[in-house]
Order: sequence, then structure tokens, then C-alpha cells
Amino acid sequence: QVQLVESGGGLVHPGGSLRLSCAASGSIFSFYAMGWYRQAPGLQRELVASISSVSMTNYADPVKGRFTISRDNAKKTVYLQMNNLKPEDTAVYYCTQYDSSTYYSQVRSWGQGTQVTVSS
Repeated sequence: QVQLVESGGGLVHPGGSLRLSCAASGSIFSFYAMGWYRQAPGLQRELVASISSVSMTNYADPVKGRFTISRDNAKKTVYLQMNNLKPEDTAVYYCTQYDSSTYYSQVRSWGQGTQVTVSS
């Protein structure tokens, strides 16, 4: 069973940047698509970005042009670079692993989440 451990969250001013990291263990990391979801208080959990095993990417409309997902298979790590952050980006961010090489599949594992707060 894969374990996903997120890091890099915190408090940032509007317009600032953060980079989230997610380290995976216990699986053949390079085969699987990975993703980031987020959940703000009182709202449903939503997809932020996904990356396939061959690094094709997919972004939710609210983050296009501001966020970048990437992966380093040698380090078994997926990243989410977040630029020009807005207060509405405030949420708990979760790392996910899909059950195949494509993100058009089911999420099979979730991390514990990391808090991102955007506030002046």
C-alpha cells in the first residue's frame, strides 16, 4: 500500500508563491498517475491538477496559468508549484495516486493533507 506524505503548506500573502511536495513510498511510483485535490471549509473536495505517468498534465480552470504540477520519478515525488496565490486558494491540499498510468482512472490513495492559507 502506497503512503503519500505532503509538505510545503503554510501561510502566504496574496500574490505569493508556495511549492507543495508529496513523497510516495511502497509502490512503483513511475507507473501511476498522480494528482492534487483541495478542500476548503464548507466546500466539496475538488481536483486541482493531475499528471500522468508520461507527464501529461490537466488543470482545473481556477488554477490554469498559476499552478504547475510536475513529478520526479527518481525521487518518487510529485510537486505543485503555486504562483499568484489568491485568498480563494485557501484549503487543505491532498496528494493522490491514481490506480493506473492515466488520470482518467480512480484515485486509489490519499495523503493526509497540508494546509495552505492565503491571507493578508
